[in-house]
Amino acid sequence: MCGIFAIYDQENNKNVAKLTYFALYSLQHRGQESAGITVSNGKEMKTHKNMGLVSQIFDEKKLSKLTGNLALGHVRYSTTGSSNIENAQPFETIWNDKEKIQIAHNGNLVNFDRICSHLGITIPTNNSDTELIALLLKKLKDPSLETTIQKIIQKITGAYSIVIMSKEKIIAFRDPYGIRPLCLGRLGSSYVLASESCAFDIIGAQYIREVEPGEIITISKTGLSSTMLPSTTNRAMCVFEYIYFARPDSNIYGKNLYCTRVNMGRNLAREQPVKADMVISVPDSGTPAAIGYSKESGIPLDEGLIKNRYVGRTFISPTQEMRELGVRIKLNPISKIFEGKRIVIVDDSIVRGTTSRKIVNLVRKAGAREVHVRVSSPPILFPCFYGIDTATKSELIAANMSLEKIRQHLNADSLGYLSIRGLTQAINLPSKDLDLACLNGEYPIKIPEEIQKLKLIFK
Repeated sequence: MCGIFAIYDQENNKNVAKLTYFALYSLQHRGQESAGITVSNGKEMKTHKNMGLVSQIFDEKKLSKLTGNLALGHVRYSTTGSSNIENAQPFETIWNDKEKIQIAHNGNLVNFDRICSHLGITIPTNNSDTELIALLLKKLKDPSLETTIQKIIQKITGAYSIVIMSKEKIIAFRDPYGIRPLCLGRLGSSYVLASESCAFDIIGAQYIREVEPGEIITISKTGLSSTMLPSTTNRAMCVFEYIYFARPDSNIYGKNLYCTRVNMGRNLAREQPVKADMVISVPDSGTPAAIGYSKESGIPLDEGLIKNRYVGRTFISPTQEMRELGVRIKLNPISKIFEGKRIVIVDDSIVRGTTSRKIVNLVRKAGAREVHVRVSSPPILFPCFYGIDTATKSELIAANMSLEKIRQHLNADSLGYLSIRGLTQAINLPSKDLDLACLNGEYPIKIPEEIQKLKLIFK
């Protein structure tokens, strides 16, 4: 997934490093493995990046050394490329044999091997698609960086929201389908870019609009300019952004994620009713849908699971072992609330099923008489090739088990998912404008056979 933020301070009177720090803090949910900030004063660029969380990597002393009026920041969640310092971003490369530029990338390329073949290499040094983009920038020389980027867009296929910063300007662009989010805002006379609008709120910036699919935006001392590349494709915004990944206080294409998720819960209650005494959420991502389920069903909502706020998202931890450890220390049930009651647990999704099974057992041990699991998304049946680490099809529980088998595996009294129709109705966007591939297998971007073989398999 990853999170990106950039700012161009036109008046040269803002602390762009601190603003970027706070913006990345609000995007921390998009990546917890590494973070970095690059700042330019028009003559030179300085970068600080490391493994870990934003708050662990930066302090006042480090931020004070990053002075200038342009800044680019990134938080990383790895899909292609190892989780190590070499792949932490922004990623530096040389353009036109002389100029240093920095790259921040969110997404995943599906023609990785073909680009490597074009470049005459087996794999890049760190097996990262961001490094591959950097190699293309070095190879495709042109007097204009914008023209070079247009050439790159013709060669790369997949999901990408990318921001490139030179000493004097910032250039942002999205893939023709707009699978990964990227939005534009203003802070006074300064322009800002971010993966999600919540990054604008924390620094007091105003949301303007989304960066459109296939659009290239350049921000320099002369202001903002935009180029739209010819495209015949529909939008295909990743539906998992609406289901889980984006923060509930963010807006995507004018749709507030909190309200959308509440509506998912309402539709779930209509489609999957059950007699129960109490609704609880799997905090925090399941909470808006649980609120919607409670409002629609009339079943009281209570806070039965207390979350340790210092534990990150278990889904995006890089290994299964870390995910399981995270579940054990992340949630603690309030036994007094559950004793003898029929409980509805509302969660946003079930991917592998590991977390859900542990939560059901936690609630049972706390004294619940019945445990009914309700999921505010449809079953996830197919892996993602565009930047969410759902791994192979063999690891997706809904692709391997029937509804009844999943219920038994979770140790639940009943199990119900939201339908695709109920989901798209809650989002209030045409299904043709959404990437629903993880739900229905209809990938908007054709996946090369050699890549499909890696994920569309049963081990």
